[in-house]
Amino acid sequence: MAVWDDVVGQDRLTAQLAAAARDADALVTAEHAGERPRPGEQPAPQTSADRSSASQMTHAWLFTGPPGSGRSTAARAFAAALQCVSPDRALGGAPGCGFCDGCHTSLVGTHADVEIVRTDLLSIGVKETRDLVRRSSLSPAGGRWQVIVLEDADRLTEGAGNVLLKAVEEPAPRTVWLLCAPSVEDVLPTIRSRCRHLSLRTPPVAAVADVLVRRDGIEPEAAARAARATQGHIGRARRLATDERARARRAAVLKLPLRTDDIGGCLKAAQELIDAAGEDAKQVAEDVDTKETEELRAALGAAAGTGGRMPRGTAGAMKELQDKQKRRSTRTQRDSLDLALVDLTGFYRDVLALQMGASVPLANDEVRDSIHRIASSSTPERTLRRIEAVIACREALDRNVAPLLAVEAMAVALRAG
Repeated sequence: MAVWDDVVGQDRLTAQLAAAARDADALVTAEHAGERPRPGEQPAPQTSADRSSASQMTHAWLFTGPPGSGRSTAARAFAAALQCVSPDRALGGAPGCGFCDGCHTSLVGTHADVEIVRTDLLSIGVKETRDLVRRSSLSPAGGRWQVIVLEDADRLTEGAGNVLLKAVEEPAPRTVWLLCAPSVEDVLPTIRSRCRHLSLRTPPVAAVADVLVRRDGIEPEAAARAARATQGHIGRARRLATDERARARRAAVLKLPLRTDDIGGCLKAAQELIDAAGEDAKQVAEDVDTKETEELRAALGAAAGTGGRMPRGTAGAMKELQDKQKRRSTRTQRDSLDLALVDLTGFYRDVLALQMGASVPLANDEVRDSIHRIASSSTPERTLRRIEAVIACREALDRNVAPLLAVEAMAVALRAG
């Protein structure tokens, strides 16, 4: 299985990346073949323009696309292709076989020269970015390229972005940056102007269902239902098909439009939505937080049988970990709440489709009766205003408005239509 097989519904993009990987392989192969300066002769400096003008390969890439389109999957596949050491390449085979040691370790995240950076916090700060920049200046330890995949480039703070700029502007000869973000506007203009931009689209529902069946062993009917419900979001479709709790939470969200007949119902529904997001965050954090805390205590020398007492001078490290866990919990809660709002938008999208007589399949076919009920008792104009209310709630949460206030305001707006 080639590394590109998991990049769903992005044929044009994979063709571009495969061509770049072939050029990158040719560059490294030529260097290893002995095309180096003679003893005492200094190599001519090579700028990024030199590398990109006659080659599909360049030193910095920006992958953008809507959530679930597979930005990070495409970046990791490209990283694997750059590290491919398959012997078939000498016979004309394309890099990215998916089976060799370079491909396999890159895809599972254990390759020494592939750094995959993702954050479970609200932002990526200057300190973490400086560590990445220091790593980017190193030569590959054993692979063909030093590859840094930054999956959440949109979470860089302004200071962190300025730190990254210098490394992207003047990269080391064998370093490649792969940045992922929802859109080009989420990345500093000075950084995106120095990257080759690749835009991903939302994968077709049929393609997502196929990959769930082929890769995850999900029953075809369940895979098709999950893919349709998430409208092509690969990660959410997999979770919906495999996690009973996710299906239960989604079912509860889709009942909300029927619970806004009065102000009391609006406020109660809003509180339950916030509580569900908090419970989701708590479930995610329980195992991770406990493991992190125990590992840090052991590293700091907390001996068993001491009543939990920590050595002197370690309180600061424990406080730093607790702050990190609190920030992660906040982000997890916001992400869970945002997913609920996306599901709610999909519900009203189906309502609008029925009202307009559109010949498109319903994303939420399992609640068809509720959709028909709302569609018959309102107008397309009211449905559009309700969709705008959900979008406004998401924007308010991005601006750090108190979640309960934002959701209550949305629920009241849904009632008013």
